[in-house]
Amino acid sequence: MTAAVPVISLSLPVDRFAQDFGASFERFGFAMITDHGIDPALIDAAWTKARAFFALSEEAKRAYHLAGLGGARGYTPFGVEIAKGAKEVDLKEFWHVGRDLPEGHPLAAQQPNNVWPDEVPSFRTTFETLFAEFDRVGGRLLSGIARYLDLAPDFFDATVQDGNSVMRLLHYPPVEGPAKGIRAEAHEDINTITLLLGAEEAGLEILDKDGSWLPVAPPPGAMAVNVGDMLQRLTNNRLPSTTHRVRNPDAGRAGVARYSMPFFLHFRSDYPIRTLENCIDAAHPNLYPTPITADAYLQERLREIGLRK
Repeated sequence: MTAAVPVISLSLPVDRFAQDFGASFERFGFAMITDHGIDPALIDAAWTKARAFFALSEEAKRAYHLAGLGGARGYTPFGVEIAKGAKEVDLKEFWHVGRDLPEGHPLAAQQPNNVWPDEVPSFRTTFETLFAEFDRVGGRLLSGIARYLDLAPDFFDATVQDGNSVMRLLHYPPVEGPAKGIRAEAHEDINTITLLLGAEEAGLEILDKDGSWLPVAPPPGAMAVNVGDMLQRLTNNRLPSTTHRVRNPDAGRAGVARYSMPFFLHFRSDYPIRTLENCIDAAHPNLYPTPITADAYLQERLREIGLRK
């Protein structure tokens, strides 16, 4: 019987949710989450605003491409990002929304403030609201992971407070003819956990332990959630950051654009990622004996995928 990533309701009792969610993360590095509580009307508005932005002229969009920021905020054009070790760039363009910090905040140097497009009405208010909702749901998910790992339920609260989280609005244009690359080459996420809306459109796949590719297709309105490299490192690989990709569409869907919204939930930039003691034992020696701050780790990885030089 083919393995399948579980669908788990966030409305379950907290201990039951923690067990089911953590077990899915440990087995697949992924889970599909229903009943997350983000207003469907807000999500619909976000899709409308994202489509409106990506429909702008190339000149208008490139006015929001900020050199020297590694794509941290604003627009990143089509054909820039490349997966680590890949030969072809990904077939996508995207916009990043991050966390605005007040002037003088000790983490402000690592987290530039947002820019906003003038051409799309209510773009800022819509995505500031959605960012806050992703942040809220992410906190609940991390509390479940903490319980699964026998940590205090609020263990992750301080690690992500004012964290360098990023919401990405993704546009994969229609694929015309035989393409050199695919929409998103096989890769792992850099961050702590990723919350993804928009995976109902076929294409998202994860690399299972036997080398096969498993489709991840959440029910309508649900989100796919996965382990990032930072959480994998923190847990000494107990929770795996699973390789995943977005393959090109089948012939019948090749002329259809794909949109998605991942929220890359990050630790604080100054958080030292140090292997959890309860994830180390004789059978699982510490694979990461030298701690590294979240920002140093992020910059290292951004260089590998072409967003930093």
